[in-house]
Amino acid sequence: MERGPDRDYHAGMRTLVLVALLASCASPAVAPQGAPQDIPPAVPPSEQHAWLQQLAGEWTVNFEATMTPGAEPMRMEFTEAVRPIGSLWILAEASPDFGGQPYTYLMTLGYDPTQKAFVGTWVDTMQTHLWRYRGTLDASGKILTLMTEGPAFGDPNQIIEYRDVIRVKSRDHRIFTSQTLGQDGEWLTFMTAEYRRKR
Repeated sequence: MERGPDRDYHAGMRTLVLVALLASCASPAVAPQGAPQDIPPAVPPSEQHAWLQQLAGEWTVNFEATMTPGAEPMRMEFTEAVRPIGSLWILAEASPDFGGQPYTYLMTLGYDPTQKAFVGTWVDTMQTHLWRYRGTLDASGKILTLMTEGPAFGDPNQIIEYRDVIRVKSRDHRIFTSQTLGQDGEWLTFMTAEYRRKR
Protein backbone atom coordinates (compact mmCIF):
# COMPACT_ATOMS: atom_id res chain seq x y z
CA MET A 1 0.00 0.00 0.00
CA GLU A 2 1.37 3.46 -0.92
CA ARG A 3 1.83 6.06 1.81
CA GLY A 4 -0.09 9.25 1.05
CA PRO A 5 1.08 12.73 1.99
CA ASP A 6 -1.42 12.94 4.88
CA ARG A 7 -0.19 9.69 6.37
CA ASP A 8 3.44 10.81 6.10
CA TYR A 9 2.54 14.13 7.75
CA HIS A 10 0.79 12.50 10.71
CA ALA A 11 3.57 9.97 11.15
CA GLY A 12 6.10 12.77 11.22
CA MET A 13 4.05 14.73 13.79
CA ARG A 14 3.82 11.72 16.06
CA THR A 15 7.60 11.33 15.93
CA LEU A 16 8.12 15.01 16.82
CA VAL A 17 5.70 14.80 19.76
CA LEU A 18 7.41 11.64 21.05
CA VAL A 19 10.85 13.25 20.82
CA ALA A 20 9.58 16.37 22.66
CA LEU A 21 8.07 14.26 25.48
CA LEU A 22 11.25 12.27 25.94
CA ALA A 23 13.33 15.43 25.99
CA SER A 24 11.11 17.06 28.61
CA CYS A 25 11.23 14.01 30.87
CA ALA A 26 15.01 13.85 30.60
CA SER A 27 15.52 17.51 31.39
CA PRO A 28 16.07 18.22 35.13
CA ALA A 29 14.92 21.80 34.62
CA VAL A 30 11.39 20.69 33.76
CA ALA A 31 11.17 17.48 35.79
CA PRO A 32 7.80 17.04 37.49
CA GLN A 33 7.50 18.00 41.14
CA GLY A 34 8.20 15.03 43.39
CA ALA A 35 10.81 13.56 41.07
CA PRO A 36 13.61 11.61 42.82
CA GLN A 37 15.97 14.60 42.94
CA ASP A 38 13.36 16.46 45.03
CA ILE A 39 13.06 13.77 47.75
CA PRO A 40 14.65 15.02 51.00
CA PRO A 41 17.45 12.91 52.47
CA ALA A 42 16.59 10.39 55.19
CA VAL A 43 16.94 11.56 58.79
CA PRO A 44 20.16 10.15 60.25
CA PRO A 45 19.58 7.99 63.34
CA SER A 46 20.52 9.47 66.71
CA GLU A 47 21.66 7.82 69.94
CA GLN A 48 18.00 7.75 71.03
CA HIS A 49 17.08 5.76 67.91
CA ALA A 50 19.98 3.41 68.63
CA TRP A 51 18.65 2.95 72.18
CA LEU A 52 15.35 1.69 70.79
CA GLN A 53 17.06 -0.86 68.53
CA GLN A 54 18.18 -2.86 71.58
CA LEU A 55 14.53 -3.83 72.10
CA ALA A 56 14.37 -5.66 68.75
CA GLY A 57 14.04 -9.45 68.87
CA GLU A 58 11.80 -12.23 70.15
CA TRP A 59 10.79 -12.01 73.81
CA THR A 60 9.06 -14.29 76.30
CA VAL A 61 6.68 -12.17 78.34
CA ASN A 62 5.38 -12.99 81.82
CA PHE A 63 2.40 -10.71 82.33
CA GLU A 64 0.44 -9.87 85.49
CA ALA A 65 -2.39 -7.34 85.77
CA THR A 66 -4.94 -6.32 88.37
CA MET A 67 -7.64 -4.27 86.70
CA THR A 68 -9.79 -3.98 89.86
CA PRO A 69 -8.25 -3.29 93.30
CA GLY A 70 -8.45 -6.38 95.49
CA ALA A 71 -9.23 -8.71 92.58
CA GLU A 72 -7.19 -11.80 91.78
CA PRO A 73 -4.38 -10.84 89.35
CA MET A 74 -4.59 -12.01 85.75
CA ARG A 75 -1.44 -13.88 84.72
CA MET A 76 -0.27 -15.19 81.36
CA GLU A 77 2.83 -15.95 79.32
CA PHE A 78 3.21 -15.16 75.64
CA THR A 79 5.73 -14.15 72.96
CA GLU A 80 6.29 -10.63 71.69
CA ALA A 81 8.12 -9.88 68.44
CA VAL A 82 9.86 -6.53 68.11
CA ARG A 83 11.24 -5.58 64.71
CA PRO A 84 13.00 -2.45 63.50
CA ILE A 85 11.42 -0.24 60.86
CA GLY A 86 14.60 1.04 59.29
CA SER A 87 16.84 2.61 61.92
CA LEU A 88 14.32 5.15 63.25
CA TRP A 89 11.38 3.09 64.57
CA ILE A 90 10.52 -0.20 66.19
CA LEU A 91 7.26 -2.15 65.99
CA ALA A 92 6.22 -4.56 68.77
CA GLU A 93 3.48 -7.10 68.13
CA ALA A 94 1.92 -9.92 70.12
CA SER A 95 -1.26 -12.02 70.16
CA PRO A 96 -1.67 -13.43 73.67
CA ASP A 97 -4.64 -15.49 74.82
CA PHE A 98 -6.51 -12.79 76.73
CA GLY A 99 -8.86 -14.86 78.87
CA GLY A 100 -9.90 -17.01 75.91
CA GLN A 101 -10.63 -13.94 73.78
CA PRO A 102 -8.61 -13.29 70.59
CA TYR A 103 -6.35 -10.32 71.20
CA THR A 104 -3.54 -8.60 69.27
CA TYR A 105 -1.64 -5.42 70.02
CA LEU A 106 0.79 -3.25 68.06
CA MET A 107 3.12 -0.73 69.65
CA THR A 108 5.34 1.70 67.76
CA LEU A 109 8.20 3.69 69.26
CA GLY A 110 10.54 6.26 67.76
CA TYR A 111 12.27 9.49 68.64
CA ASP A 112 11.33 12.93 67.31
CA PRO A 113 14.31 15.33 67.54
CA THR A 114 12.09 18.34 66.84
CA GLN A 115 10.07 17.54 69.99
CA LYS A 116 13.12 16.22 71.85
CA ALA A 117 10.94 13.32 72.95
CA PHE A 118 10.29 9.65 72.33
CA VAL A 119 6.98 9.21 70.52
CA GLY A 120 4.79 6.27 69.64
CA THR A 121 1.40 4.63 69.55
CA TRP A 122 -0.50 1.64 70.92
CA VAL A 123 -3.50 -0.04 69.28
CA ASP A 124 -5.17 -3.35 70.03
CA THR A 125 -8.16 -5.43 69.01
CA MET A 126 -10.21 -4.79 72.17
CA GLN A 127 -10.62 -1.02 72.01
CA THR A 128 -11.02 1.84 69.54
CA HIS A 129 -8.86 4.35 71.41
CA LEU A 130 -5.55 5.29 69.76
CA TRP A 131 -2.98 5.66 72.53
CA ARG A 132 -0.29 8.27 71.76
CA TYR A 133 3.00 8.17 73.61
CA ARG A 134 5.39 10.98 74.50
CA GLY A 135 8.33 10.13 76.69
CA THR A 136 11.81 10.74 78.02
CA LEU A 137 14.84 8.68 78.95
CA ASP A 138 16.32 9.11 82.42
CA ALA A 139 19.92 10.13 83.09
CA SER A 140 21.03 6.51 83.56
CA GLY A 141 19.85 5.58 80.08
CA LYS A 142 18.01 2.58 81.54
CA ILE A 143 14.47 3.87 82.11
CA LEU A 144 12.12 5.15 79.40
CA THR A 145 8.97 6.82 80.76
CA LEU A 146 6.06 7.15 78.34
CA MET A 147 3.08 9.39 79.14
CA THR A 148 -0.32 8.94 77.52
CA GLU A 149 -4.04 9.49 78.04
CA GLY A 150 -6.95 7.12 77.67
CA PRO A 151 -10.33 5.97 78.94
CA ALA A 152 -10.68 5.28 82.66
CA PHE A 153 -11.43 1.75 83.80
CA GLY A 154 -15.17 1.36 84.09
CA ASP A 155 -15.92 4.72 82.45
CA PRO A 156 -14.87 5.01 78.78
CA ASN A 157 -16.17 8.59 78.65
CA GLN A 158 -13.63 9.77 81.22
CA ILE A 159 -10.10 10.38 79.90
CA ILE A 160 -7.32 10.09 82.47
CA GLU A 161 -3.52 10.03 82.53
CA TYR A 162 -1.45 6.87 82.23
CA ARG A 163 2.26 6.20 82.52
CA ASP A 164 4.11 3.26 80.93
CA VAL A 165 7.69 2.62 82.00
CA ILE A 166 10.31 0.45 80.28
CA ARG A 167 13.22 -0.53 82.56
CA VAL A 168 16.16 -2.15 80.79
CA LYS A 169 17.90 -4.51 83.22
CA SER A 170 20.27 -6.01 80.64
CA ARG A 171 20.44 -6.77 76.92
CA ASP A 172 18.21 -9.81 77.48
CA HIS A 173 15.95 -8.61 80.29
CA ARG A 174 13.53 -5.70 80.67
CA ILE A 175 10.45 -4.84 82.71
CA PHE A 176 7.37 -2.96 81.53
CA THR A 177 4.90 -1.42 83.98
CA SER A 178 1.65 0.45 83.38
CA GLN A 179 0.30 2.94 85.88
CA THR A 180 -2.74 5.15 86.17
CA LEU A 181 -3.00 8.46 88.00
CA GLY A 182 -5.48 8.22 90.84
CA GLN A 183 -7.73 10.96 92.14
CA ASP A 184 -5.37 11.29 95.11
CA GLY A 185 -2.55 12.27 92.72
CA GLU A 186 -0.68 9.00 93.29
CA TRP A 187 0.41 6.62 90.52
CA LEU A 188 -1.07 3.14 90.85
CA THR A 189 0.65 0.22 89.11
CA PHE A 190 -1.96 -2.11 87.62
CA MET A 191 0.19 -4.12 85.18
CA THR A 192 3.71 -5.54 85.18
CA ALA A 193 5.32 -7.53 82.38
CA GLU A 194 8.76 -9.13 82.55
CA TYR A 195 10.53 -9.67 79.21
CA ARG A 196 13.34 -12.15 78.61
CA ARG A 197 14.97 -12.56 75.21
CA LYS A 198 14.31 -15.91 73.55
CA ARG A 199 17.40 -17.93 72.69
